[in-house]
Amino acid sequence: MATSSRRAGGVMGSVRLLRSLQPQNGRLFSTSVARHTAGSEGQPPKFVPPSKPVIIDKAKSQASLRRFLSPEFIPPRQRTNPVKFAMERKDMIQRRKVLNIPEFYVGSVLAVTMLDPHAASKTNRFVGICIQRSGKGLGATFTLRNIVDSQGVEICYELYSPRLRHVEVLKLEKRLDDNLFYLRDALPEYSTFDFDMKPVHLSPTQDVPVNQIKVRMKPRPWSKRWERPKFNIQGIRFDQYLTPEHMEHAQKWAEPWRQYDMLKEYDTSSMEEKILQEVQAELNK
Repeated sequence: MATSSRRAGGVMGSVRLLRSLQPQNGRLFSTSVARHTAGSEGQPPKFVPPSKPVIIDKAKSQASLRRFLSPEFIPPRQRTNPVKFAMERKDMIQRRKVLNIPEFYVGSVLAVTMLDPHAASKTNRFVGICIQRSGKGLGATFTLRNIVDSQGVEICYELYSPRLRHVEVLKLEKRLDDNLFYLRDALPEYSTFDFDMKPVHLSPTQDVPVNQIKVRMKPRPWSKRWERPKFNIQGIRFDQYLTPEHMEHAQKWAEPWRQYDMLKEYDTSSMEEKILQEVQAELNK
């Protein structure tokens, strides 16, 4: 009897000790059955499965920071039938779902692969610098130039041609001018590119660099009078090839009244934003 009373006293002492330590650490064992982690009505809480992991494509999110709308999507000012360009835009989007047409500008170095039934491999690959982008809608074109066997070679490609198989940007950059036809009169070194050229990496979040180079020209005469104001050429150092008298004579063909021509202004900012949203929505389907 004495032994059982001593045991009961020991158990009660242990219970008092645990109760005295309970406020200091709420994670100690409970001395009461009613202190379970229970629900609202004494039931154990329902099991809530963890949320599914979200996979974030960092490359895709970075690429979206640089917004680019290809210039052939913007209708010309003298458009007569907007429905025509809307229908063409749908066909252009469908073509872009099949063929990846990357971002490029005049001055970028491209490698283009085309179907060629006369070639041994049935394809033809050409590397060159883009000297012009022209045309609107499905009629958009771009021209590449390279020096092959000491001869200048230029190929004009239809951007949405079904024969076009692959377009790769080897070097993404811009130039000071909207077209580079004056490279025909420049030294060959500015139009010479290796067909085995390796691509130059550019971060998706980095702004497209502008090449500030000013080319050296061949001796005159040139194919055109590039010094005249109507061409507005920035990529040539005319002071190295023309005298002040020649430069003054070229200013006779200036048209200073053009800057006051209100009809020449064509604000396409709102149109570009609308078309860009439409193109991105259709390509993401």
